[in-house]
Amino acid sequence: MQNNTLSRADLNYENGTVKNVHYGDVLIKFGDYIDASETNLPYISDDAKADKFKNSFLQDGDIIIADTAEDDTVGKCTEIQGSEGLKLSSGLHTIACRPKEKYGPMFLGYYINSPAYHNQLKPLMQGIKVTSISKSALQDTDMIMPKSIEEQTMIGECFANLDSLITLQQR
Repeated sequence: MQNNTLSRADLNYENGTVKNVHYGDVLIKFGDYIDASETNLPYISDDAKADKFKNSFLQDGDIIIADTAEDDTVGKCTEIQGSEGLKLSSGLHTIACRPKEKYGPMFLGYYINSPAYHNQLKPLMQGIKVTSISKSALQDTDMIMPKSIEEQTMIGECFANLDSLITLQQR
């Protein structure tokens, strides 16, 4: 899948037809998954530029990975949910992935951000002041998970419920 190379200056929160997932938001603002219908995402300001990415619009289950950071948070991801009826594109410094097979909702977002998976990325990261990871490095990782979609769904829902409880407690 193709990502765009637009900076924050090319985005706005008022109007447009295509929304953009920015790597900075993946690193800092978004959790393991986002409900795109309820998340405040910026629009691509220029519809002509946005139209170039119509063959790479995101859908539920897609994973957006931040490929650059100033620390070892590089590789953090968010899973897309709630995308129906929306035009979404992934932006600069992201790797958009569409799984070849179906997984339980929210499962991959939690799994890829887990220490068990993220620890595999640390030796693959490159850079000193700014750290990055490549698509090819991601392909050298192993994923060990339950095959049952029902079990994956239950795990994803369990973690989402825990996140909600933690948020409520923090308030």
